[in-house]
Amino acid sequence: MTKRFAVILAAGKGTRMKSKLYKVLHPILGRPMVQHVIEQLKPVNLDKMVTIVGHGAEEVSEYIGDDSQMVLQEEQLGTGHAVLQAEERLKNQEGITIVVCGDTPLITHETYQALFDHHEREGAKATILTAKAPDPAGYGRVIRDGENEVKRIVEQKDATDSELLVDEINTGTYCFDNKALFEALQHVSNDNVQGEYYLPDVIEILQNRGEKVSAFQTPDFEETLGINDRIALAQAEKNLKRRINEKHMRNGVTLIDPDNTYISPETIIEPDVVIHPGSIIKGNTTIKTDAEIGPHTEIGNCFVGQASVIKQSVANDSYIGDRVKVGPYSHIRPEASIGNEAKVGNFVEVKKSSLGDNSKVSHLSYIGDAEIGTNVNVGCGTITVNYDGKNKYLTTIEDDAFIGCNSNLVAPVTVGKGSYVAAGSTITKNVPEDALSIARGRQTNKEGYASRIRNQKKD
Repeated sequence: MTKRFAVILAAGKGTRMKSKLYKVLHPILGRPMVQHVIEQLKPVNLDKMVTIVGHGAEEVSEYIGDDSQMVLQEEQLGTGHAVLQAEERLKNQEGITIVVCGDTPLITHETYQALFDHHEREGAKATILTAKAPDPAGYGRVIRDGENEVKRIVEQKDATDSELLVDEINTGTYCFDNKALFEALQHVSNDNVQGEYYLPDVIEILQNRGEKVSAFQTPDFEETLGINDRIALAQAEKNLKRRINEKHMRNGVTLIDPDNTYISPETIIEPDVVIHPGSIIKGNTTIKTDAEIGPHTEIGNCFVGQASVIKQSVANDSYIGDRVKVGPYSHIRPEASIGNEAKVGNFVEVKKSSLGDNSKVSHLSYIGDAEIGTNVNVGCGTITVNYDGKNKYLTTIEDDAFIGCNSNLVAPVTVGKGSYVAAGSTITKNVPEDALSIARGRQTNKEGYASRIRNQKKD
């Protein structure tokens, strides 16, 4: 099988973004745009991927990690010069190299696969990915001859009146015979206004040598969108959001208002899940069948079990079991584990804690660094006092315990199985199994005292 390689161009700063963040790191649905490119290239079974970095090289490399080899372009001298930086890694390899811009995050793996297949089928030395543009202004035009073969690419400023009427445009993505690519790059000149080495010049060099240059036209112009400013960034997010949401709906997920639902590409959602408007689902989240999310709920990197309901709440980096009720206005912070048929009610915060099956924290409580067993009831206003200003400590509440309202459990402390904590108590010592613990000031009633105070005010 023919070897396949990829070169991703990600060295530009992106001055039109007007941002301290380097262009290819701007997120789309929570993922840097260059990462979208990499994830769509993975399914085409590449033998090697090389990313050309320049501005913000360290930051870009940190995001990409081991997904691609990195090569530094110290000076940005054009797209041809950028590809040439991969020469050491690829020059003597037999195979096909696809060159992709790191700011074109919407091109799908199906399109990349179709481009490779077309290139091999045609026996071309170079194949251009093209598209029909509703408004081709600003794009290079693909000029074909009478036999529909690619004759040349002409930039708008150099096009004749008849050529300007052509709506097939060059998307900036190419497949090349690898050896032919790097040999031709040696002959690319920077004799132009910008003084740069342009990759499209390779096309002309190959044609002048009588080599076959082909073009593959994708039917979806929107996926070829290149991002150069915040307007294009917003459009790309809108397009990708629609694509992802339509995929989930076709797979049996109900989105009440797709235009106001945001789902990351990594998220897995099973059929018969209902997602209400204003919901944001990010990262490696899995939502099992019959769950209901939202409205106005944010979930990131969570597992949400079957038939669980999360309303008007935030949950991150946590496990939520089956038939759980969360919210409204709950906050599930990282490293929380909520057992089956548990409840985390309104204005409850859970952090780095486990809540066992059938346990309930119904309202106005903070549960931090705690292990709570099964069938536990935690009353309104309960706080696990886990922090002394320097260290965090564990609170343990065993099965079947009952915690009265407005209780403070000062960690480290254990409340034994089946025990009761009276409302308003501050617990600083362990509570034995099946005990009742009361830790509050004794009530004193002074009869007639209120009347005396009111009379003093009148005087």
